[in-house]
Amino acid sequence: MAITIEIDHAKTRRLAAAATGQPVVPQAVKGRIRRIKWIILLLTLSVYYITPFLRWDRGPNAPDQAVLLDFAHGRLYFFFVEIWPQDLYLVTGLLVLASTILILTNALAGRLWCGFACPQTVWTDLFLLVERLIEGDRRQRLKNLGAPVGVKRAMQIVAKHSAWLLISFATGGTLIFYFTDAPELLQSFARGDVSANALGWIVVFAGTTYGLAGFAREQVCTFMCPWPRLQGAIWDPEAFTVNYRDYRGEQRMSAKKAAELRLQGKPAGDCVDCNQCVTVCPIGIDIREGPNFACINCGLCVDACDSVMSKLGRPRGLIDYESWDNIERGRRAEPPVNRLVRPKTVGLTAACLVLTATIVFSFMAKTDATLSVQHDRDPLAVRLSDGSVRNGYTVKLLNKSSAAHAYTLSVSGVDATMAIIGNESQAPIEVPADGSGAVRVTLTAASPRDAEVVFTARDETGTTILSAKDRFVER
Repeated sequence: MAITIEIDHAKTRRLAAAATGQPVVPQAVKGRIRRIKWIILLLTLSVYYITPFLRWDRGPNAPDQAVLLDFAHGRLYFFFVEIWPQDLYLVTGLLVLASTILILTNALAGRLWCGFACPQTVWTDLFLLVERLIEGDRRQRLKNLGAPVGVKRAMQIVAKHSAWLLISFATGGTLIFYFTDAPELLQSFARGDVSANALGWIVVFAGTTYGLAGFAREQVCTFMCPWPRLQGAIWDPEAFTVNYRDYRGEQRMSAKKAAELRLQGKPAGDCVDCNQCVTVCPIGIDIREGPNFACINCGLCVDACDSVMSKLGRPRGLIDYESWDNIERGRRAEPPVNRLVRPKTVGLTAACLVLTATIVFSFMAKTDATLSVQHDRDPLAVRLSDGSVRNGYTVKLLNKSSAAHAYTLSVSGVDATMAIIGNESQAPIEVPADGSGAVRVTLTAASPRDAEVVFTARDETGTTILSAKDRFVER
């Protein structure tokens, strides 16, 4: 089976728009898919704007912001989770898990992420809503494109761009809140003493939002985002993507002509070529031409077509979430077969579960302190005048807790005398809260031999025992 997935969607726009280079101007639509998209938009924006202000008690000497990317101190906080630079393998695991989930979603229902929850889609929908409220729906906005700028039109332009800029700066300011204490920075805004660095980043993020959601829009989804280009490699004919049931819709003709032919017992397609599926598409493609790289699976064309079918008294689903294999079965007059559970989806689901279990286990096994040992490189060993051999090490202790700790250091695995440089009494090593400490340690063996050495650090409470391995080198 050979499938050609179209990428040059510009030719499927309205001819006038393609000829003049006008932007895609989607028409508003109502329906169940549009309602789901509004709900997701409201939820995602609420999470984005509210999350920086949520509090989480981590005890003394620790920030109480629930979600905080504290790059200045090398910390990532997410409610009860605290990630240090040494724990970035967990972040890597989460990124791999997210990618696997995205591929699994693509195998089940195509680009659902792109059509419903991608930030580009969410903020573009928000900007389009503002545009419609101020300038009117598609027909009026198309008239405005070629109309002279009068007082009313100038006021609309100013109002629209002012609202866009307000949303953009709110978006940029909120993103900065994730990197510092949100209430404190908000108070700094009120006092007018925000740092130039913070203002600079807010302007950058606001400008990005304003440009991508206000002007680039569908160009981001089609040409800037790498995800459409990967569809040729991961596109699945059994995934439930937005498709046109051409075996039911063709041949296209007016409703009146179709009714006449059916009265004569002749076949007639349900598609009346109203072009509503094209005018509501945020990308500007015609789904009736077949699978398209640019389609983000938002389903707005499904609502538009269902609305037309309802008015004509015909069954919905001419355009619907359907697998391409079922489209081909429909052409052969075969019943549809839904195979959501198949080797590919089972394997991807298993991979997600394994990754999740691994990340949870790694997080549960993570300790609040670490011990590391680095053997001196030059020289590896020093032979003393009495014939004994001395090895030098740098021992580092990292305390991730919010309280200071003292650790007693010991060594096993070799018959050697341990000495802590500058701490001849071998008193406990003090490590501050959220800090680290390093000491120079020497091991001197009267009867040297190559052996594995185990360094052990026990905190003063005796509840935490850390260990690290290295080698004692004879020569």
